[in-house]
Amino acid sequence: MNPAQMTSAAPGDSVGAARLAFAASVATLVLLGALHVLSPEFAPSWRMVSEYANGQYGLVLSLMFGCWAVGSWALAYGLVPQLSGRGGKIGLVFLAAAGLGEAMAAVFDIKHSLHGVSALIGIPSLPIAALLISISLGRTPGWAAARKALVWTANLTWISLILMAAAFAVLILTYTHAGGDMAAGTEITVLPEGVIALVGWANRFLLVSYCAWVMTAAWYLAGVRNPQR
Repeated sequence: MNPAQMTSAAPGDSVGAARLAFAASVATLVLLGALHVLSPEFAPSWRMVSEYANGQYGLVLSLMFGCWAVGSWALAYGLVPQLSGRGGKIGLVFLAAAGLGEAMAAVFDIKHSLHGVSALIGIPSLPIAALLISISLGRTPGWAAARKALVWTANLTWISLILMAAAFAVLILTYTHAGGDMAAGTEITVLPEGVIALVGWANRFLLVSYCAWVMTAAWYLAGVRNPQR
């Protein structure tokens, strides 16, 4: 695109927030990788990320959720000047809600009753935010070059959520068929033979997908490939 045809650069505060969002998302993924190394006793095929709180490195998990929340909130702050339509503004509210859920997970681990509330807030909020914000930005002058990447990664968040739900359903069905007891309060340490357990990988794919969308939006907003320049 001809530089003369591009709109002005994003405000300095937005660029700084975008860089923070990108860095926080990278830190989230690095800390997730570190947990796999530090706590190999939690099989990633069927153990949820939140279960690392039951190991010796709960602090690392809290830092991961904290970085995740910072990434969501920083991106929401940076995108405020870029979004004027109703859909985009609603998307910002959901993005802030996603950050709230992630921050709650940093404070209330899986052993706390509010951890489930944090999941109910954070997990569905980000896909809604990603879709609404991506569509809104795609209609904004100067963001045309980012439209495809934003929409693609936004759809990936929905796909990851559906895959995790499907993996849960398969786990429950095969576990029950194998004679396992999934009653509330029952601690599962070993899976019976014949159980199809992919929910852990689906959970991790969801986290990576969510971070991928935040990083994509932040990347363009920060100016490295900022279509507004």
